[in-house]
Amino acid sequence: MALVRWWNRPVLAAGVLLCAGAAAGCSSIPADPEGSLEAAREGELHIGITEHPPWTEIGDSTASAPGGTEVDLLNGYAERLGAEIIWVPGSESELLGQLAEHELDVVIGGFDSNTHWQKEGAITRPYRKDPDGSQRVVLVEQGENALLMDLESYFIELEHSGQEQQ
Repeated sequence: MALVRWWNRPVLAAGVLLCAGAAAGCSSIPADPEGSLEAAREGELHIGITEHPPWTEIGDSTASAPGGTEVDLLNGYAERLGAEIIWVPGSESELLGQLAEHELDVVIGGFDSNTHWQKEGAITRPYRKDPDGSQRVVLVEQGENALLMDLESYFIELEHSGQEQQ
């Protein structure tokens, strides 16, 4: 009964709803505590890359640019952001360690959606489904949800424009 009477007081109910709405507006959703997306928009996107053809190919010299399906995908994303890519080659374990230490924004290397690295990095929605049923994803830092959502929206844009990665 008390709850019914409380809601019968429109001024009090309106005040409670106003406070709840104001509190919700104080936080930025999606959160990006390390500011990865904003930093990329301001100039640089740090991408860890591990060799896994045809998805990622590092090459044999520091003079050659990386190649592969995921490199092309992330080059397009960086162009959309207006960011320069800083490529950081390494092993999966090295790169995921750097991702956890906020040294990288994204890690690519032909990962599928069942990767055992899910605890170390957040996986994106699949950008491609392989004939064997596996789904290709990239990894971003845990908690960098604004970057994750923006990258996923790029994947969706490509999918809807018919430019889905092959």
